[in-house]
Amino acid sequence: MRNGMLFVISGPSGTGKGTICRMLLDEVDAALSVSMTTRKPRQGETDGKSYHFISVDNFEQMVVAGGFLEYASVYGNYYGTPKQEVLDKLEKGIDVILEIDVQGAAQIKEKYPTGIFIFILPPSLTELRERIRKRGTEAEEEIKLRLSETLNELSSISGYDYYVINSNLPAAVASVKAIMSAKHSKVTKDIDLLIKKYKEEFNALSIDK
Repeated sequence: MRNGMLFVISGPSGTGKGTICRMLLDEVDAALSVSMTTRKPRQGETDGKSYHFISVDNFEQMVVAGGFLEYASVYGNYYGTPKQEVLDKLEKGIDVILEIDVQGAAQIKEKYPTGIFIFILPPSLTELRERIRKRGTEAEEEIKLRLSETLNELSSISGYDYYVINSNLPAAVASVKAIMSAKHSKVTKDIDLLIKKYKEEFNALSIDK
């Protein structure tokens, strides 16, 4: 059995990467990485599904022990991707999908360079601005700042393996799904396991005859 693959879905805020990941889970055999956080659960959130909710002390102990693929402090709370949980799934042959921002993806690339990194792009900055406006959570000055941050984040795209332009959500999901399928069909050293399987089947057929 070959190991699972880590698919890192990243990109600027508002590009739809979270929605793409949720829709992917209905179409592919994979698990979504669940982050850890020190913030309190919000209404409707479930421990172990929405996040793993842990104390600040426990989080900082994990940081010292190297227990995260990536982590960050955001508005006074820690967020991180637990390393062992992801590695355990990969070793069992389970694909893992990780949705994360550009800064987090850079950290993961350093610690797990064999992951497949996919950058989600908006069809245009004009469309991205409208998507952010529809959320109704940011003032115009904040939106302008987000667009500026998007331009800065675009400079990191050369470190990714693939990009997908999310101008049509079903088409974007299909593109990411195709990338995942293609990676599993790539000829690697694991092909020896498949050849061995065919040889064993051949020997069994010969005996039956």
